[in-house]
Amino acid sequence: MIREDRLELNERFIKVFQMLEERGEIVKNDRNGKGMGDFAERILGNRAYGHIIRAFLNPDDKRCIDYRHARTLCQEYGVNESYMLDGEGEPFGIEMPKPPKVEESMLYTGNILFTTTEAFAGASVDVGGFAKEDYEFFSLPGLSGSGLVAFPIKGNSMEPVILDGDMVICREVSSIYDIRDNKIYAIKNNGQLWVKYVQGITDSRGRVTHLKLISANHLEHDPFVEEVNEYTRIYQVIRRVSDL
Repeated sequence: MIREDRLELNERFIKVFQMLEERGEIVKNDRNGKGMGDFAERILGNRAYGHIIRAFLNPDDKRCIDYRHARTLCQEYGVNESYMLDGEGEPFGIEMPKPPKVEESMLYTGNILFTTTEAFAGASVDVGGFAKEDYEFFSLPGLSGSGLVAFPIKGNSMEPVILDGDMVICREVSSIYDIRDNKIYAIKNNGQLWVKYVQGITDSRGRVTHLKLISANHLEHDPFVEEVNEYTRIYQVIRRVSDL
């Protein structure tokens, strides 16, 4: 008889799989790296195991995903491990606070979430969102849509491209495989936050295992490498704002 916790784990797997489909990271009949066989290879280690994935997705089938493969799912697709294994938090980490309704508050004036560097870097962002006093919303012409985060830059490592005291506006990258080498990203990892040029480092199977972080101010700041894990979050910097 299947344990209750395994059944609940599999229910969360089904939900995450559906979300990955909605994001376009899984396309069942795709032959360009996002099909069911590709997903099975990344999670189970064999692209011929697509039928097993389908069994996991069938509520009437007795087969359920195990914890080892659930952890692999988290590593491969950036799923929040606390959610996947324990049912805590949100499937993809940061849950953007919903703007208050106009009748509830007149303070909401935009679609961009502004927070402090420290609050954004902190682990609390992944498991429960921002405390109310830590954020506010604003808007800028030409920046529409949801999921935008802004925070101030501290330090001179990206000068002259981004200056100390500038504000950057970012949008979360849904998959580590969507990053483009030598573009500027905000990398959030284990309570640390860096804004750098980024290069992906892959293993023999093509998996991105590390990120090389490169400063614009290379005379004072050497490049370094960070390991990618289930807590790594990547945000593309799409706008820099400086004081007039």
